[in-house]
Amino acid sequence: MGFSAEWLGLREPADMAARDAALLAQAAALAGANPVVLDLGCGTGSTLRTLGSHLPDNARWHLVDNDPALLERAATEAPGRATVHQLDLRDLDSLPLEGVTLVTASALLDLMPAEWIVALAARLADAGVPFYAALSYDGIMSWDPELPRDDDVTRAFNYHQRGDKGLGPALGPDAAVMAAQIFRDAGCTVHTAQSPWRVGPDQAPLHRALVQGIAEAAADAGLSVATDWGRSRIAMAGDSRCLIGHHDMLALPPGSA
Repeated sequence: MGFSAEWLGLREPADMAARDAALLAQAAALAGANPVVLDLGCGTGSTLRTLGSHLPDNARWHLVDNDPALLERAATEAPGRATVHQLDLRDLDSLPLEGVTLVTASALLDLMPAEWIVALAARLADAGVPFYAALSYDGIMSWDPELPRDDDVTRAFNYHQRGDKGLGPALGPDAAVMAAQIFRDAGCTVHTAQSPWRVGPDQAPLHRALVQGIAEAAADAGLSVATDWGRSRIAMAGDSRCLIGHHDMLALPPGSA
């Protein structure tokens, strides 16, 4: 399970624009006056860049990823205030939670199996640490203008997203709803909000890369027309729009609300 720095860079402006502002502000407030933030699957540091502007200058970060190159790049965003941890997320017991005031993750939960989220919820509830998880894909895509096979591609892509990303069958488009319920079952108070990508003609490079990835996944899932659909959509990227559904979640540990 991993993503290129190029793709992460393309998607970051859409991620920043999509995040629910109220949940982002609430998460920043929960981090406290002396924030210590643990970011799971940090990539190049998108969450740090987004949330960091809402935190005091003394905020410290623990950045977790399995890619050393991405970790090295992310750490440059908070020089002297970031500690990197090259960890396998299977091992939740190894998470450096001591002193942490907020745990974050972005575009991660839809890649994970339900069992992993259950274990994470139990770990964070027991530690008494709030969890801010942004940009979980929810299975919704819409396109303007529409093409006849849009719905077929969405179904095939969603099927593919439920495949094993390295830790077991992923929740994929079910993650947004199921993760919220899992954290509620762990005793947490959970707030959610929609955070859809809205990609227009001014974001044609992202649009083309997004379509290419969707088409390849749908083809891998067995949809024979996916490649032709992708070619058509890529050719239209400069004159079309799409909405890709996501959800944000903020889970407060038991006894905190």
